[in-house]
Amino acid sequence: MTPSDRHATGVLTRPDEFVQLITPTGERRADPELDRWVADIDTDALRRLHRDMSVVRRLDTEATALQRQGELGLWPPLAGQEAAQIGSARALRDDDFAFSSYREHAVAWVRGVGPADLLRVWRGAAASGWNPYEHGMAVPQIIIGAQALHATGWAMGARWDGTDAAAIAYFGDGATSEGDVNEALVFAASFDAPVVFFCQNNQWAISEPVGLQSKQPLARRADGFGIPGVRVDGNDVLAVMATTRVALDRARRGEGPTFIEAVTYRMGPHTTADDPKRYRADDEVAEWRGRDPIARVAALLAASGVDVADLERDATEEADRMAADLRAAITSIADPEPLSVFDHVYAEPNVHLERQREHYTRYLAQFDDAAAPGTSAAGTPATTEGGAR
Repeated sequence: MTPSDRHATGVLTRPDEFVQLITPTGERRADPELDRWVADIDTDALRRLHRDMSVVRRLDTEATALQRQGELGLWPPLAGQEAAQIGSARALRDDDFAFSSYREHAVAWVRGVGPADLLRVWRGAAASGWNPYEHGMAVPQIIIGAQALHATGWAMGARWDGTDAAAIAYFGDGATSEGDVNEALVFAASFDAPVVFFCQNNQWAISEPVGLQSKQPLARRADGFGIPGVRVDGNDVLAVMATTRVALDRARRGEGPTFIEAVTYRMGPHTTADDPKRYRADDEVAEWRGRDPIARVAALLAASGVDVADLERDATEEADRMAADLRAAITSIADPEPLSVFDHVYAEPNVHLERQREHYTRYLAQFDDAAAPGTSAAGTPATTEGGAR
């Protein structure tokens, strides 16, 4: 739903407010500026959003278990951030393009990325997980904040091409202190790029609290670039969807970028290599657990007369099926051929890369010779008993 009323964008100039449509206890709050943007989200649509969040939480749990069992080298959990990712991703059109960090597994799932492609990189079997053009989503960016520049460049190109497609860049609170994000904001503002900067403020940049790097709400950082900024309850899937729809509509009408700060919480570790108990208190985690994004949608549906037991049973069955597919996908991921490391390094071959490929080929051949029958581990002819050759 994309109303043309320009006054609807007034919500994007409220960086000091906290936009919320569903309270943690499941009560629906009226908002005259945002309600029209989610008027199509009826009970059935809310059920689908509840299912989305339930499925991706289960996938996240399964992937974490696979890492603990040695099937993945690393995994960055998204638990607690389901509403921020699902609400924003469901606002996108097929021809929009998403640029993410390494934690947006729910966005990838919405964009149609399969289980094997979701795991490939984290198993160490590929440099990237999927073809970006098939899903309208770039592969995860490990370099903090770099995807904001990529999104801005894509958006500038889309505008020059005369389309009304938009880009969205996902990053965390820590990335707002990176030069890449600030440079992207400069370019986007200067060229009115149709891009949404979607910051998931999950309170912790690894072990650094957000209050240490920003003394004001992150949405206010957009002010200095002449970009509207808004703070939204990142655990409220409806508010996130409405706010993202407003920002995307603004971008499509040629009015430039928007900065959204989705205030949420990372319930688990930064990655499976992290121990969050070393830097945050249990009562803080418990407080945020009471703001669970899935539970509040279930509470709203219950107040609408929906059988919650039936709702959760259906969601659990779907989540279990997807988790089984995720686990089965591990067996379908083949180890890459050693020489494939040279594939896709450059658009065209060149003598420097070919020289490296040749050297690496000779290096690998040493191991083939060593394993050949009649040779020792060092690659020399084996001796018989008594020392005769």
